[in-house]
Amino acid sequence: MSRTILITGASTGIGAVTAAHLASSNTLILHHNSTPITAVADEAERAGAAAIHTVKADLMTEKGCRHLMEAVHGVTEKLDGLVNNAGALLERHSVGTLRWELMERIFALNTFSAMMLTKLCVPLLRKGTNPSIVNLTSIAARHGAPTATIYGAAKSAMDSFTRGAARELAPAIRVNAVAPGVIVTPFHDKYTAPEQMQSIAAQTPLGFNGSSEHIATAISFLLENTFTTGETIDVNGGLFMR
Repeated sequence: MSRTILITGASTGIGAVTAAHLASSNTLILHHNSTPITAVADEAERAGAAAIHTVKADLMTEKGCRHLMEAVHGVTEKLDGLVNNAGALLERHSVGTLRWELMERIFALNTFSAMMLTKLCVPLLRKGTNPSIVNLTSIAARHGAPTATIYGAAKSAMDSFTRGAARELAPAIRVNAVAPGVIVTPFHDKYTAPEQMQSIAAQTPLGFNGSSEHIATAISFLLENTFTTGETIDVNGGLFMR
């Protein structure tokens, strides 16, 4: 059965791999900001997507979120899936160097955008088949995230929002989340030194850092499983256990 799925932050890393993973026979609406998305769309087409639409929008603003949704309404009258993947650390910091402007920007990108898009997508999701929302949180929400305390707090907020939205939107729409561990993506190329990545892999019970495919398969599971809602799945190689 063909589904229509909106994926934010689809131009690189987890979002790009998720697009290819979900492409087969589906219609994908792929959001990006500044990074070109042509290669991602081409890969999704090769993977068998029924149709691909790309939309550029700045999700750090309400205007940008609404612009994205205007484009979505121009493509479809329903949604079967929303993957709130857009997010970034923006910069590392200590508690002693926190700035109001940085707090606003990190929460805007990692938390407020997903909350707003969830609100805006609900009418379309109610018209979908087995409609489902998957949010991306982070292991940073689990262990306190030294040098990334704002990012960790923003992802913790998404963890709570996931449960609240799941209760409110049930039984019509399921809402779940995936909390990635340390995943080898351009995210860490920018923010984490290679020796630190090696150290984390050595501390991980499974002995290696994850790949975007590990997260994409978890997202796919949550989109499809009709008896799971309000759940955050940790995919981190055992670095955090409950």
